[in-house]
Amino acid sequence: MSNGGGGACEVQWAGERLLLLPERAISWPAAGVLFVADLHLGKAATFRALGQPVPGGTTAQNLARLDALLAAHAVRHLVVLGDFLHAAQARTPALLAALEDWRERHAGLACTLVRGNHDSRAGDPPPGLRIDIVTEPWLVGPFACCHHPQQHPTHFVLAGHLHPVCGLHGSGRDSMRLPCFVQERAQAVLPAFGEFTGGWYVERAEGRRFYPIGDDAVWTLP
Repeated sequence: MSNGGGGACEVQWAGERLLLLPERAISWPAAGVLFVADLHLGKAATFRALGQPVPGGTTAQNLARLDALLAAHAVRHLVVLGDFLHAAQARTPALLAALEDWRERHAGLACTLVRGNHDSRAGDPPPGLRIDIVTEPWLVGPFACCHHPQQHPTHFVLAGHLHPVCGLHGSGRDSMRLPCFVQERAQAVLPAFGEFTGGWYVERAEGRRFYPIGDDAVWTLP
């Protein structure tokens, strides 16, 4: 593995060259595929509907980051590893209009959503967005695209769901937590792409590798 340029970390999984991106996504250059997980679009709106005064604007930020990635990596196929929308309350007119505008900007892009637990509650994206909805595991090349982490008998699993973060420790009580990619055996879990998602701390374990994200770079944790 090596630094893939622009802060990315290059890895070889399932015999394929992948780039772990600091924008919390994976690029598969040979296939023109971008993998992201756990956008949770409309989560802030869902909380506001429950009376929580959380800030707005996260959907626009998420889509702008996605725009930049699609352009930078010549993406032909976007694969979302679950939890595209957060909840039924997320389907506001403003959010749906923003998604329609985004899709028009990327009319030639193939999009696949591997349905996650939040997608089941929020409902599938509107048909006008032209997103293919599939169930896990969905196979593409040597990869099994899933939402929930799991093992597959023949394919390397790419999954989401956990929103993983890992810990860095300095001298004394100095420590911090960062979003990360986690790889263990023939499986890797992506960090949440969404801006307003939180994270789950993953403990170190034998054979478990961490790729933390910080300062616009991804690296391998010793």
